[in-house]
Amino acid sequence: MRVRTCGVCRTDLHVAEGDLPVHRPGVTPGHEVVGEVAGGTGFARGDRIGIAWLRHTCGRCRFCLRGNENLCLESEYTGWDADGGYAEYAVVPAEYALQLPSGYSDDELAPLLCAGLIGYRALQRAAVPEGGRLGVYGFGGSAHLAAQVAIARGAAVHVVTRSAAARRLALDLGATSASSPDDPPEPLDSAILFAPAGELVPVALAALDRGGTLAVAGIHLTDIPKLNYQDHLFQERQIRSVTANTRADAREFLDFAGRHRLHVQTQPYPLAEADRALADLAAGRVRGAAVLRA
Repeated sequence: MRVRTCGVCRTDLHVAEGDLPVHRPGVTPGHEVVGEVAGGTGFARGDRIGIAWLRHTCGRCRFCLRGNENLCLESEYTGWDADGGYAEYAVVPAEYALQLPSGYSDDELAPLLCAGLIGYRALQRAAVPEGGRLGVYGFGGSAHLAAQVAIARGAAVHVVTRSAAARRLALDLGATSASSPDDPPEPLDSAILFAPAGELVPVALAALDRGGTLAVAGIHLTDIPKLNYQDHLFQERQIRSVTANTRADAREFLDFAGRHRLHVQTQPYPLAEADRALADLAAGRVRGAAVLRA
């Protein structure tokens, strides 16, 4: 596949900085990849397809057999185990290549392939009831996509973020409220923590109604402060983590994106300025998702 566009997110940043061990030294990063098929099976030459973070699972371990291939004991990942989208060409097993919805530009599609997928997985893990009240803590590339899915499904979405620009975007996208750092105006049925800030875990748990669920979406989180059982977990409140996504998640989300036109907030950079994109991301200067153009 010849690469045309690649999204940039926190995982790329961690690999670039050495915060995560890579399985293959010198690997080319980039795991939100949009490009055209140059050859192979399962697709026609010139088809526009996507490559996501998950690129291989064994299909035979206990996790794969029960439908949780994102927990596979032999899983492999784009830009970690194999070269990713910062290269001119990328290779992906055909069964892990993704068909992309029409009506979106390459810039808009790239963030769907990690930010969008992990946000969708987090939304599923948060178990928002029909017509429920969802809290979203942090409002970047992943959160602004997950929030749109929740709103389209009929949820009241309450966004908590320090960024004034992000609060404006949240309201423009249909959020019921957007505040900083105040608590949501009503008890929450579910919440998703996108900000990598462990100190927000007890805050989000305390905002949950009885039986509420908090999903932690990040690949990285600072230490969680001491929890008080009565205030944070009693009355069957629960906390869940999120690990990558399955191919079924990817197909469901991309199908949803094909039926519901999502607003994808992007900030493009030429590939030669990838370092600047990563620096801007680390400093919080990116609104939405950063995208590298080949």
